[in-house]
Amino acid sequence: MTEQLALGLPPREDYSAASFVDGEANAAARWAIGGWRAWPGRTLVIFGPAGSGKTHLAAMWAQEAEAIRLAGAELADRLEAVPEDVPLVVEDADRFADRAALFHLLNRAQQGKMPALLLTARDAPARWNSNVQDLKSRLLALATAELQEPDDQLLSRLLKKLFADRQSPLVEGLIEYLLPRMDRSVEGARRLVEALDREALARKTPINRGVARRVLDEQGTIDED
Repeated sequence: MTEQLALGLPPREDYSAASFVDGEANAAARWAIGGWRAWPGRTLVIFGPAGSGKTHLAAMWAQEAEAIRLAGAELADRLEAVPEDVPLVVEDADRFADRAALFHLLNRAQQGKMPALLLTARDAPARWNSNVQDLKSRLLALATAELQEPDDQLLSRLLKKLFADRQSPLVEGLIEYLLPRMDRSVEGARRLVEALDREALARKTPINRGVARRVLDEQGTIDED
């Protein structure tokens, strides 16, 4: 049987519920967004490391709740134009959202002037910097759900999805070879699949163990053979 070659296609962005990779690491956040009509203060923060699925969950919830989505950096400029009767998602709220605008938004949600507010972040609200008086107490009172780095089962399923997103064919046994040798984080998995796809395309070869060994060596991963 002829092995298929990597195509070098960009990953497809599929933020549907059907494409979300469930596991213990994201179970709490997945459950929490499902109960959005009962969020305390009508607000929830989902937080976790880069690439852990926050944007995917936010997109899923936005579709279900018919919410508007904003990047944190857009909040100050667009807040006044956001209708009060529409749910809202603000991504990267911890790093990029203007603090005065964020304080105003949290007050709006707490006062019942919007149906629901979902914030995404890398850190828990208790660790966010703020130069706005009284915002800290608001942040400490927010409901939160944490996304953690994946276990073996979730990482394996994630790798399969990442390869499928790029339409990169899998050589049998490749994922089992990668798991004990790779950077065991969601972001690490994304970088690895991108590098494997690029290396296989350059060499006009399938993504096999030889390609994987070269990429892992370049990334400084210790081979366990």
